[in-house]
Amino acid sequence: MSFVVNGALYGSWAARVPALADQVGAGVDGVGLALLGPAVAMVLTTSPAARACAHWGPRRVLVTCLTAACLLLPVLGLADSVWTLGLALALLGGLMGAVDVSMNIAAVAVVRRLDRPLMPVFHAGFSFGVLGGSLGAAGAAALSSPPMAQFTVVGVAALATVAVTARAIPDNHAPGEDRPAGGFLQVMSRGRLWLLAGVALCAAVAEGACAEWSALFLVTERSAGDAAAAAAHSGFAVAIAVTRLTGERAQRRFGPYRLLMLSGILAAAGLFLAAVVPSAVAGYAGFAIAGIGLAFCFPLAMDLAGAAGNEPGGTGGDRELGFVTTVAYAGLLAGPPMIGGVATLADLTVAMGLVGVIALLIVPVTVAARPRW
Repeated sequence: MSFVVNGALYGSWAARVPALADQVGAGVDGVGLALLGPAVAMVLTTSPAARACAHWGPRRVLVTCLTAACLLLPVLGLADSVWTLGLALALLGGLMGAVDVSMNIAAVAVVRRLDRPLMPVFHAGFSFGVLGGSLGAAGAAALSSPPMAQFTVVGVAALATVAVTARAIPDNHAPGEDRPAGGFLQVMSRGRLWLLAGVALCAAVAEGACAEWSALFLVTERSAGDAAAAAAHSGFAVAIAVTRLTGERAQRRFGPYRLLMLSGILAAAGLFLAAVVPSAVAGYAGFAIAGIGLAFCFPLAMDLAGAAGNEPGGTGGDRELGFVTTVAYAGLLAGPPMIGGVATLADLTVAMGLVGVIALLIVPVTVAARPRW
């Protein structure tokens, strides 16, 4: 349930950004500045969160940070300026970054314990949480409910869920238990982890680009209406969520590395279809195909990074996951301005083509990361 709650918290506030902008009187530039805070905070908190998990265990870190995030969510509704909104979002983003790392470490513990490839299924929970949070936010907006009221309801419900399910969250070790020696520098010295981080980075950039730019692409480049373009974004999100539910079966059939390569090819094909064929229908289909392709990439990179912690030279998996997550979040931070810069110099069609190339890079990077033994 941690994945679902984290996704619901994110979807709840992300979908109310326009209302928050009106609340603080911010324009596009102000909103962009405020949204920079959580992105930077997430990058900065992933490594410390991984070290905390190694010391205290992922359950303690996850429950503490998720509880704090639930309590902080309503504070967004009190923001009265761009700076207070940016500060609140930065604090929330930092907590959610720590939650992301700790819940992935806990999920890896479940995967090891059950010996089942469940990582994509866990991430499906996050995707459905985002969808649920977004739909709830849409309903609140339709009822003209202020963000503060909506965030309070969501925060209380999420807090109750955390309280009920906290004991079910696994620890892959007890606090104070001896862990394999090594630190972050040792993790950074392993070439295969850099490659897995590259897979996660490419997947994060491509997924973020589709989520943030698909609607605008269809409006400006394919003459779609606003409602139709928003439906394409929803289709992309649903494609990712539903596809992740099939992750266990797909991973058993193809294996993680072959599945990553097939996923990269499919994601690139969908993005190239959207970019090359001058049709709104092709755009809808392309983004849905890209969603199916990208569904497994990030979860599998996390799964393989955690498994690498138990290989020779590993540190147990916690720091490996923290490192890969940090690199992936750096991609999320750099991706949107990169796409915007290309769109400014050329257009969004060229930018989406570039995203297709980035998705295709998942294939050779996965080949290079595949163990030879």
